[in-house]
Amino acid sequence: MKIASHILLLILWCPSIIQAQEIVSLYPGAIPNSRATNVKENSTLPANGMYNRVTIPTLEIYQPEKEKASGAAVIICPGGGYSVVVYQGEGIGTAKEFAKSGVTAFVLKYRLPDDSTMVDKSIGPLQDVQQAIKLVREKAGQWGIDVNKVGIVGFSAGGHLASTGATHFTKSYIENSNGTNLRPDFQVLVYPVISMQDSLTHKDSRRKLLGNQPSGEMVTLFSNELQVARNSPPAYLTHAADDKVVDVDNSIAYFEKLRRLGVDVEMHIYPKGGHGFIFRQKGWMEPLIQWMKNNKWMAN
Repeated sequence: MKIASHILLLILWCPSIIQAQEIVSLYPGAIPNSRATNVKENSTLPANGMYNRVTIPTLEIYQPEKEKASGAAVIICPGGGYSVVVYQGEGIGTAKEFAKSGVTAFVLKYRLPDDSTMVDKSIGPLQDVQQAIKLVREKAGQWGIDVNKVGIVGFSAGGHLASTGATHFTKSYIENSNGTNLRPDFQVLVYPVISMQDSLTHKDSRRKLLGNQPSGEMVTLFSNELQVARNSPPAYLTHAADDKVVDVDNSIAYFEKLRRLGVDVEMHIYPKGGHGFIFRQKGWMEPLIQWMKNNKWMAN
């Protein structure tokens, strides 16, 4: 993935690490779908704010001031082409802004698909998203969260992961003997990869997740515009029309499928901004926060 300019913007925008109130392990015991491996997780924090070779998934928690708390929560999936996790800029930076607005934010450090660390790399990130939703709902009382106001946010390839969580929730890929609801209450997708189809996909993301020659069945399964259903969560989409990395038609195709099935969806397309526009577009979260208020996940 051509992310050099994206990385430079991250360095300029978020030059230092901000400590969260709490970082928790995603799994209480063994991590499912894992292989014994010599691969070591690598952090490039604070230099350029990223993780690669992630093998130990976590949630980093940012809570609002008590008087501002709305009860809403978001699980944030940073992007990075399924090659790295752009943790600081898209993760921590966004979490701080949500917390300022009264939303408890969880930054997900998810496992990156790798045949050397996973039995089935295609489902590893999805398992982590489902486990994050499960954990947040089961500990909602501890964190002051309404179990019916838990959403998912994703950027770029993290948008593919978030939309996968929002379209594949009827099947549990994790241990869920309690029957915890794995459906996000809403989804927020920012310049997302949606499709694995040749005509739309970001090819590096598809290769990392599904391999060099995925079957037609796997391509269809992880083309999330083809997995939308009438009970898919309400969605907020935002993209730049001149995005040269992830074609805006990913968002448009997803919007159209949601709309046709009667799922509430709102989309904001900026004429310019390119990929990673959030680092250049001040105020991009303002219409998102208003959308959350309009839908009663936050108070006006």
